[in-house]
Amino acid sequence: MPTSRRTLLKTSAAAAAALSLDWTRARAQAENLRIGVIYDLTGPFAAGGSVASSIGAQIAIDLVNEKGGIGGKTKIVPIAADSQSKPDVAINEAERLISQEKVDILNGVYASSHAVPLAAKVEQQKKILWITTAVSTAVFKDKNLQYVFRAQIHSDQYGQAFAGFINEHAKAKLGMDPKEVKVALIHEDGPYGVGVASADEAYAKAAGIQVVLREGYSASAPDLSVLVTKIKRAKADVISHAGYNPDITLFLRQARESGLRFKMLFGAGAGYSQLDKLRATFGPDIDNFCNIDPVPAQLLDPSKLAPGMGDLTKTMVSRYQAKTGATDVPPHCSMGFNQTWVLLNNVLPVAKEKYGSFEPEAIRKAALDVDIPAGGTIQGYGVKFFPPGTPLSGQNERSTPVVMQNAGEHISVVWPTNIRTQDPIFPLPKGSTYGA
Repeated sequence: MPTSRRTLLKTSAAAAAALSLDWTRARAQAENLRIGVIYDLTGPFAAGGSVASSIGAQIAIDLVNEKGGIGGKTKIVPIAADSQSKPDVAINEAERLISQEKVDILNGVYASSHAVPLAAKVEQQKKILWITTAVSTAVFKDKNLQYVFRAQIHSDQYGQAFAGFINEHAKAKLGMDPKEVKVALIHEDGPYGVGVASADEAYAKAAGIQVVLREGYSASAPDLSVLVTKIKRAKADVISHAGYNPDITLFLRQARESGLRFKMLFGAGAGYSQLDKLRATFGPDIDNFCNIDPVPAQLLDPSKLAPGMGDLTKTMVSRYQAKTGATDVPPHCSMGFNQTWVLLNNVLPVAKEKYGSFEPEAIRKAALDVDIPAGGTIQGYGVKFFPPGTPLSGQNERSTPVVMQNAGEHISVVWPTNIRTQDPIFPLPKGSTYGA
């Protein structure tokens, strides 16, 4: 065979192989969808629920991928980012995910102090920000966001639950008219704490409940003894505390040392949902504290949910325990899992099938189509996003929190009354370390 012909055949074969390889790569890329997953994996927020949320989100991704991916065809490739409990790092990591990793979807975000600036930045670039955990109402309030969505509850709802519980139970449980109850509102001074305290104050005052103290502090404060003294002087019956993890530990330790007594303490998720960590430090001292947050899915009666939700919860719980070795499965795992599950199963398949792609515009339209009734998610609430042109555009209008109460290893839902699993213990029992 002439050399030129042999060379030509070799060249043709090489070209064909290259084309085949390029086609294989292109096909592989076409069957994958890269999604940025951003949480605080280090720093103080990590132990406050962010790591638990990230694990929940990854379990959802794993389950979808094990069934062939989105719509059984497109595998999800999560690109993880650690925002390190710092807003500036969160912004830089989001920018890296969008500009360098070329993702169109960011999923996650634990801290409201990160969610507020991230929402503005991602909206500006017309990418999708799918918030699983951060609760501040300020993320959405009057922003008319088009590309940012949150199926999670918002901070105004903590105030509704706080005031609603006191209003319902004060007379029967405390022998006091709700208007006689004195409440102290303490909070870390970021968007999360400010949002919860503002809602607590507004709804408490609307119910005629006395707000005798509202005080913010830095989550990194080295000393909260002055705050404890102010609560004692105000003679508060009930405390609402929106805090993370180190600050809650510091407050409870100094409150115990100073002999602060009260009838009930209400946490607002975050560090108060990490019961294993609080128990490790305070043991039974924290028994019967209340906590307002989206419900951990395993506390709900699966017979009251849509078919399959109970089995999905069991799978989430078993995988979380296998990954962490933990006995308790905190609410943040359900948050990370549930919101990610809605994105992967109720939004992205519609974006592809109805609107033709996984581009942000298609995802935005598909998100606005979501219409999940109450009972249709593992956390019990439904999902329907407020549309553009409304005050909370992008927020789930069907989200609901619950009031939980813990005693030893047992957590119960005590409010709303129609779904409670136990009658609330209110006030704290006699003999309680903090009981009045």
